Amino acid sequence: MEGTQLTVRSTTFEHGGPIPPSAAHELAGGDNKSPQLSWSAVPAGTKSLALTCFDPDAPTTVGFSHWVRVNMPPTLAELPEGAGTDRGQWQDGITDWGGHGYGGMAPPPGDPPHHYVFTVYALDAEARELGLDDHATYAKLRFLVRGHVLASGEITGTFAVED
Repeated sequence: MEGTQLTVRSTTFEHGGPIPPSAAHELAGGDNKSPQLSWSAVPAGTKSLALTCFDPDAPTTVGFSHWVRVNMPPTLAELPEGAGTDRGQWQDGITDWGGHGYGGMAPPPGDPPHHYVFTVYALDAEARELGLDDHATYAKLRFLVRGHVLASGEITGTFAVED
């Protein structure tokens, strides 16, 4: 992505480390509770923030989106654990689970650990100006933010389901 780098952290998991079962989807025995996320270094001129969670290892040939959130205020610096289903001034787009809000991990049993990439985008436009709303998908967001990303950052965790 263009722009500078945001620093994204989590108290729920370490970058490159395992994500706890509490963040997994119910189908994988979890609580479907989004991890805590925080970010810093949001540049001046940011008009909105967006967030995605994407599994590039899903056996779909195109990955799997677990969270699409747009129109977060530029002053927001954290989402607490479990905020994936909170309603706020933002909008949740449609995930590959087919619904809105956070949808936790549920890789096929026996697969090696999948990587879950949480990305925060600082945008030079409000979501509605870009055509992003509660119908936004991961692909639509990635397409429509091109040229509007002032900064972005990510944190990646892993998760696997035991056989």
